[in-house]
This record gives sequence, C-alpha cells and structure tokens, in this order.
Amino acid sequence: MYDISEDSHIVQLLKKVVGTAALSHTIHRGELTFEIGKDDLLDVCNAVKSDESIKLDFLHDVVGMDYLDLDDGPRMGVIYHLYSIQNAFNLRLKVRLDDGEHIPSVTGIWRAADWAEREAYDLYGIVFDGHPDLRRIYLAPDWVGYPLRKDYPLKGYKDEYNPFGEEKEDE
Repeated sequence: MYDISEDSHIVQLLKKVVGTAALSHTIHRGELTFEIGKDDLLDVCNAVKSDESIKLDFLHDVVGMDYLDLDDGPRMGVIYHLYSIQNAFNLRLKVRLDDGEHIPSVTGIWRAADWAEREAYDLYGIVFDGHPDLRRIYLAPDWVGYPLRKDYPLKGYKDEYNPFGEEKEDE
C-alpha cells in the first residue's frame, strides 16, 4: 500500500505522467485527485493505464456531478475512480464541462465504463462521444429531463404518468 502524500514516490510519478494536463491536484485523507481538461482525458487515461510503474488497470466507477450554484466553474462534471491492483492505490480524475458540452468516452480504454457512462447520461444528461451504446438505462426513452440535476423539480415534471408534477417551462 502506497503512502499518498505530496512528496511520496507515486504522487511524483503521477505528476510526471499526467504532466501539463493537470489543472490542479489535491490530496485529501490519503486519496489523490487530479482535475484535468476534457481534451486531455483520453491521453491521461491511456498513460495511467499503460505506464508499468503506475498501472491503473481497474475502473471502479464513472460518476456524473452537477455543480449548479456551488462555484463559478463549469456546471457539470465527470469523476473517474481508478485503482491499481498491482500497486494498491486509488486515483480520482475530475473533468469539468459546461452544460451541453460533450466528453469523450473511455470505454475504449476500460470496458467497465460502459454502463456507468450510460447512467451519467441518463440521470445528468452528460453526452459521451464515441460511446458504443449511449441510451437511457433507468428511465423511459421519452422521459423529459435529467432527475439528478439540481434544477430538476422534486416532484418531477407533469405528464401522463405523473399528474402531480410541476409544469415544464418552455425553453
């Protein structure tokens, strides 16, 4: 198990591999997080998976985020939870994007991203370019809106299935 601190060997190695793609990094409670730009996502993922000294070969999860009203940055985010089986450490990659922006799919690097990216699409509306089968998995294909966004009404939108929901505003 690696000691994850600012001067630890693995953190220095990851800083080299991620390089200038890192917009920032944090270490909190022994866990390392890099924030990177969406244009660098595939290069960074390929690098951290294929580098023999790092070998982040297991994708735990892909999580969507809605940062509405939290800060002045882009509204949406995608967080990738990675693990090195060989070296026994976790890495978190964060990518922020504006509402309506697309992000490349990492299913070509980790097949495990398939359903998790579909979940983020279904519940947050984040579109993953290059995904092999990007469609809703929880909600009906004609469902209006994305229920985990912070501006989605608590009672849902009014429709034939939900007569108690709120009226949808015309955009």
